[in-house]
Amino acid sequence: MKRQTLTALTLLVSVLLCSPTLRAADPVKEKAGSTAEAKSKDADEPVALNRQKTVLLDLPHKKLLLKTHVCLQEGVLEMLLCKKQTKEHESILSIESPATAIHAGLLAIGAKVGTPVKFTPKFQPPQGQVLNIVLVWKDKEGKEQREVAQQWVRTATNRYFTAKLDRLPEGITIDKKSELRYDEKYKELIWFGQMSKETRDEFLKKSEDKAFQKAIEKFYDESQPRVMKAEWIFAGSGFALDEMTGEKYYYAESGDLICVANFPTAIIDVNIASSASGEGNLLFEANKDKIPPRGTPVTIEITLADAKSKDKTK
Repeated sequence: MKRQTLTALTLLVSVLLCSPTLRAADPVKEKAGSTAEAKSKDADEPVALNRQKTVLLDLPHKKLLLKTHVCLQEGVLEMLLCKKQTKEHESILSIESPATAIHAGLLAIGAKVGTPVKFTPKFQPPQGQVLNIVLVWKDKEGKEQREVAQQWVRTATNRYFTAKLDRLPEGITIDKKSELRYDEKYKELIWFGQMSKETRDEFLKKSEDKAFQKAIEKFYDESQPRVMKAEWIFAGSGFALDEMTGEKYYYAESGDLICVANFPTAIIDVNIASSASGEGNLLFEANKDKIPPRGTPVTIEITLADAKSKDKTK
């Protein structure tokens, strides 16, 4: 943990010192004759932390801004944000930037790095600084819209749901065309997809067996889409050493920037156990009713959740 923090701090210093934008805004290097008013204005401008100018540091407001685009409106999700040309098929937004610039920006606004998810010897959910993430974009009329990022993510319906059931009640037969299945080996009733009220009521009429009815009610309840309630945390990803070159490699460069499924490589993750074991088991999907068209520019605003001036966006 200490080694990771030191490496991250070294990374932050390197990014900040090498930033042309920061050097230009340095009062010591301001051109002679610049007015105090101009200097103040420059100091308040967000500073680019990467050459693409897609990761901007608003230090006076302790805010990190990410310039992204919508790449997915519908489908199951592994993440909210990925690097460009990596996992756009499972991410709502993508950004052209090194992952290290985002990590450095989070450190700069005061976020404390945590620990990524661990799967062995036993599961441990990711931990770290809780973050507020707000999405800002313009609608088709050109009006600015703001929404907390959780609103763009909802519980997945395109997945399997299971319930323990020792046996099928007498008289119950399952139509092969139905999404309902019974696994005799594991003693489980299985349902796939979102269950409608009509389907629920039809199954409930088939038997008065309490265990069977409880399973059907469970399927109906769990398969209804709900906005994600989990919080975002600065898990921090991790670093590896290339034994051939001696260079340090940041795991999140693989594309795992802001995740909704737990990855040990994630910079930002959710603070719950969220499956990443395949499409049929992913917990979240894109909330298509909320997301603007593909290609829409979206600014991600990241602040510390315990900051005094919390974002009041509903």
